[in-house]
Amino acid sequence: MRKLQMHPCGNYKEHYSRELAIFETDFGRLWMCIGLIALFFVLPFASGPYFIYVLNMTGIAAIAALGLNILIGFTGQISLGHGAFFGVGAYAGAILATRLGFPFWLAVPAAGFVTALVGMIFGIPSGRLKGLYLTIATLAGQFIIEYILVHWESLTQGTMGITLPAASIFGMEIASDRAFFYVIYICLAAITLITVNLMRTRFGRAFVAIRDNDRAAEGMGIPIFSYKLLSFAISSFYAGFAGAIWAFYSISITTEPFNLGMSVEYIAMVVIGGLGSIPGAIFGAVFITGLNEILRFVTDAFMNMGISTSFGLNLAALREFAFGLAIVLFILFEPKGLAEIWRIIRSNFRLWPFSY
Repeated sequence: MRKLQMHPCGNYKEHYSRELAIFETDFGRLWMCIGLIALFFVLPFASGPYFIYVLNMTGIAAIAALGLNILIGFTGQISLGHGAFFGVGAYAGAILATRLGFPFWLAVPAAGFVTALVGMIFGIPSGRLKGLYLTIATLAGQFIIEYILVHWESLTQGTMGITLPAASIFGMEIASDRAFFYVIYICLAAITLITVNLMRTRFGRAFVAIRDNDRAAEGMGIPIFSYKLLSFAISSFYAGFAGAIWAFYSISITTEPFNLGMSVEYIAMVVIGGLGSIPGAIFGAVFITGLNEILRFVTDAFMNMGISTSFGLNLAALREFAFGLAIVLFILFEPKGLAEIWRIIRSNFRLWPFSY
């Protein structure tokens, strides 16, 4: 008789080491290595100064978007104050560097911890509020922080802003865009790895349980208020960390960028990239940063052609319109965001030439 060949009908793991592996196959590990080599040894030298600047802004935005995705995507706590926390980190890093003499490598994480404390304070209402009411509370936090940054002139210099010293690590000055590229993307890679592992711990599982059903999570013995505060603290730490790097990269900072519009941008990154997806936060940062640059070119082109004056177009509203349209289209046609599109593409390559 012909012996039947048995095929596995599922993805089964026989050892805990395979369960804990980030990449399940050697093919995934190979592509990760190829991607890192291209990122660190090819892209910086094959790109012009402007493109490296865009990459740097994308990397900073990705760090902050990862933090917001932990709060919204994994814990289900909506926040409209992420831009303000980004500003707290920027000013904390600037004040620590200019007044207390903190070096760059110490001022950046210290600014993250300062922002985490501020985030926990504004996360206290999450113990009693959720949904729309929590959104309104975080929106109030956005306006409060904006007011403090502008009017606490003895600390923040108000509208005058702060000029930071040159960034350096152990005596090596980080002055060029390319040098900042390596700093930013090494930090992004480390934070991404930390986030992946965090979501696999009991803290990450508790966040997901609170997002899915907070009453059931509390019934299982999870102290939901403590974990909500922890989620706010981690999210704010990421925002403050990114804000401090941005402050050193920009050299001079003022209060104008840290408004509600920046918070909406980070919401767009998380929604378009994919809620509850770590790669999705990075995809969203790439999409929104790229969209910003495209809109800047379109606006400049319209103004050079005189279209704005001829037809009375309000080009300042073009950016907000594009963001809103992108969010609506993704919610309608692909609610899981760019991360789901990437998953489908990967599956098609994995299953090719079969259609199932």
